[in-house]
Amino acid sequence: MSDSVLSIDDVHLSFPIFRGEVHALNRVTLEIKRGEIVGVVGESGSGKSVTAMLAMRLLPEGSYHIHSGRVNLLGEDILNASEKQMRQWRGARVAMIFQEPMTALNPTRRIGKQMTEVIRQHQSLSRDAAKQKAISLLEEMQIPDAKEVMSRYPFELSGGMRQRVMIALAFSCEPELIIADEPTTALDVTVQLQVLRLLKHKARASGTSVLFISHDMAVVSQLCDRVYVMYAGSVIESGETQTLIHHPVHPYSIGLLKCAPE
Repeated sequence: MSDSVLSIDDVHLSFPIFRGEVHALNRVTLEIKRGEIVGVVGESGSGKSVTAMLAMRLLPEGSYHIHSGRVNLLGEDILNASEKQMRQWRGARVAMIFQEPMTALNPTRRIGKQMTEVIRQHQSLSRDAAKQKAISLLEEMQIPDAKEVMSRYPFELSGGMRQRVMIALAFSCEPELIIADEPTTALDVTVQLQVLRLLKHKARASGTSVLFISHDMAVVSQLCDRVYVMYAGSVIESGETQTLIHHPVHPYSIGLLKCAPE
C-alpha cells in the first residue's frame, strides 16, 4: 500500500476569461502521507483554495483547464475519474471542512438530520445507529448537551459550535483524508485554539491525514507537521514546520512570519 494519501504533481491550471486566461496554479507539487497534518499557507489569491477544491474535484466542470500534471488521491487518478466515482469518494474517503459553516450547513434543516443523512449515505447503519454515532461525534467535539444540539438549526448555534459540528461531520464517515479550508478564520482567538486542538486530537486518534489551508503562520505552527508556502499560484518553499518557522529561506516566507511577531 502506498504511503501517500494525496499527491499533486506538477499541476498547471488556468481559468479562461475574456480574451485570455488566468494561471491559478503554476507547476504545483505537494504530497500528504498517511497520518500527516500538512499545512498550505499563503495570502488570498495564492492558490490555496483552488488546490484544495481541485483535490476533491469540486471546481465546476468546464470552468478550468489543466495544462499539465497529475492528482492522485488514495491511489486513484481523480482528474480522469467520473463524477459518479467522485461522489462515492467524497465524504467516505476524503472530506472537507469549509471556511464558513453557515454556507456549508443547510440553514433550514436540523443538525441531527444533516449528520445522520451523511452517515447513512456512506455507511450501512440504521437510522438509530447513525443518530447515536452523530451524538457520539458531537460529544467528542466537546459540545455540551449533544442530544439537544441534534434538534437545533445551524443559526441557533454560535460560530465555534457550528465549526465543531463541521469537524464532527467531516470525521463521521471515517475518511482517510480531511481537507480543512481556513476553518477557524471567522473565530476569535480563544475559540480558534479550542477548535484547532479538537481537530488535531481527533486526527491523531483516528490516524486521519489532514490538509490544512491557512493564511496564518501562527496557526499552522500549532497544528502541522509540514508546511507548503504558496505565492501567486506557486509553491515557493516547503519543509518541516519547525524548520521553516525558525529558518525560512524565501523572502515571502519571512514576510509571512513577520506578520505574526509572537
